[in-house]
Amino acid sequence: MTAAGTGRLSGKVALVTGGCSGIGLGIVERFVAEGAQVLAADLQDEKGANLQARFPGKVAYRHCDVTNEADIAAACAAAASEFGGLDILVNNAGAGGTPAGSIDMTIEGWDQTHSLLLRAPMLGTKHAAPLMIARGGGAVVNIASIAGLEAGWGLAYGVAKAGVIHLSKLSAADLAVHNIRVNAICPGVIVTPIFGMTLGLDRAAADQMTAALVEGATQMQPLRRAGSPTDIAGAALYLASDDAAFVTGTHLVVDGGITVGQRISWNPEAVLPIHLAMAAHAPTPEDAA
Repeated sequence: MTAAGTGRLSGKVALVTGGCSGIGLGIVERFVAEGAQVLAADLQDEKGANLQARFPGKVAYRHCDVTNEADIAAACAAAASEFGGLDILVNNAGAGGTPAGSIDMTIEGWDQTHSLLLRAPMLGTKHAAPLMIARGGGAVVNIASIAGLEAGWGLAYGVAKAGVIHLSKLSAADLAVHNIRVNAICPGVIVTPIFGMTLGLDRAAADQMTAALVEGATQMQPLRRAGSPTDIAGAALYLASDDAAFVTGTHLVVDGGITVGQRISWNPEAVLPIHLAMAAHAPTPEDAA
């Protein structure tokens, strides 16, 4: 762990939603290691209590349902009252949302997904910004997804995450006058309990399923290993720190290269169907004779 007072976030106060597991936990751990004090906002009270006990004086836990504006406002206020202000907000809390497609989508599923994934980051920024202004500025890091950049990862989820990317850009323009930077991270396949929860598993079963996904994830992108919360935590640290003091209104893709192109672009064993068709009809030496 970084020595006290020497970390890249020394003297900073951060609020991380969904901070008790998965990507959020990875970010909390990295921020603490870099000298920050962190308010972890989540629904997992037992994990929150354990996290607070693990980092006494460095982490405080607050029960928070990010689909409830009052809870978000209270979490921001708790960070300020516990640690004296707020410099960094990481809008991370999320889930897979409804798996429905265009034909079977329900308004309830659509609204619930967007309330969690898109409305919550907007509300977090709304309530964190005044506290950051009081400190002379700050940084907002929104956790978006490659689902906001390409199809294939869910309709409502993908639209919401695309909204998070654009929300980050518009908020950056809106808040620059207050020295508040806003950026997004687009994770690829990061092995966390979110996959099991999308299938309807309870939290404990989803946690157990996570390990089983690691091997499959290694075959999905050019970098042959599963993505982990620590990969996203490193990106969040960069965007939250002064190293990114001139970076705002953009998104950072952290996906092991999964969005670089079709499998044939990075896997020498892959063959496109069109190449098979061309090979089947290519002239043979006998044809030339």
